[in-house]
Amino acid sequence: MSLKKLVLIVEDEEDILELLEYTLQKEGYETIGCLNVTSSIIDMLDEENVDLILMDRNLPGSDGTKFISTIKDKGYNIPVIYVTAKDKDEDILEGFEHHADDYITKPFKLKELCARVQAVIKRSSKKVEILKVRDILYKYNNKKFYINEEMIELTHLEHDLLLEFIKNKDILLSRDHLLEAVWQDSFDKKLKTVNVAIKRLKTKIDPDSSKEYIKSIRGEGYIFC
Repeated sequence: MSLKKLVLIVEDEEDILELLEYTLQKEGYETIGCLNVTSSIIDMLDEENVDLILMDRNLPGSDGTKFISTIKDKGYNIPVIYVTAKDKDEDILEGFEHHADDYITKPFKLKELCARVQAVIKRSSKKVEILKVRDILYKYNNKKFYINEEMIELTHLEHDLLLEFIKNKDILLSRDHLLEAVWQDSFDKKLKTVNVAIKRLKTKIDPDSSKEYIKSIRGEGYIFC
């Protein structure tokens, strides 16, 4: 498995895109280059673990900030550097209002760009990006669970429930604790609700009950191990 950081570059000028890809690859990064924003980028974000997006703003028919806002709304927590000719103060301010971790104006020096890329990746990689317990993997960037690299389709409630279990591996969690942590202000706060939700979750992550991720402790609660 490659430990190289992966940078997605969205730039509509082919020569600049090629230059950025060549420069970053020489610095030891993996790159994916795109000339415009398309729905296939969303698919790619699900398949690849992208560490940074370099985003142009002047794209055919759209502004790169709109696309970044769209993916952030979908839960992708990937750092972004805008690389753009939009260099007025209000443009830069607008970029930071649209999730920029840094903002580089054209023309730029390649050494400076590489230094900024390194700084943003270093800063953001301090956050926990992946949780792994046994063969269950959780990716924070897209808020999805995987078992043996297969994505598991969960409801919002099941997602929160499984995340609570994984964060508290080998710790006995009472039904009351789960109601407070997962259901919070929901009107559906009954102990029976916990039992039903856990039963549904088990059928999704362990359909043949062979892995026994979640064990029921009679009268006490549940333990994820």
